[in-house]
Amino acid sequence: MNEQLLAKTFVELADNLVADFDLIDFLRLLTDRCVTMLQQRSTRRSTVLNEQLQAALDSRVLIEQAKGKFAERRGTDMEQAFSALRGYARSHNRRLSDVARDFIDGSEPLDGLGV
Repeated sequence: MNEQLLAKTFVELADNLVADFDLIDFLRLLTDRCVTMLQQRSTRRSTVLNEQLQAALDSRVLIEQAKGKFAERRGTDMEQAFSALRGYARSHNRRLSDVARDFIDGSEPLDGLGV
């Protein structure tokens, strides 16, 4: 938790104290706020990680499909297909998953690409 946010929370809580509010109640409230903030941070991190993992899986699926299509169309094995696709992506300064997606949907025919 960043220090500025914690300090702001502390000040907000202290400003809202009433005369009959004792220190233990205040500390409980502050602790609850800190726990809530930590849980929110953990949830955000988990969400980001899940999105990254899903994107990696989606990318891998596209690449595998493109390898299969390339191997079938060009009569190569999967390793040669991967090398050809990767080489094409590198030589055109593109991400392999983008090349794979375009090859699968037919918008990137990879004409002239040898194995």
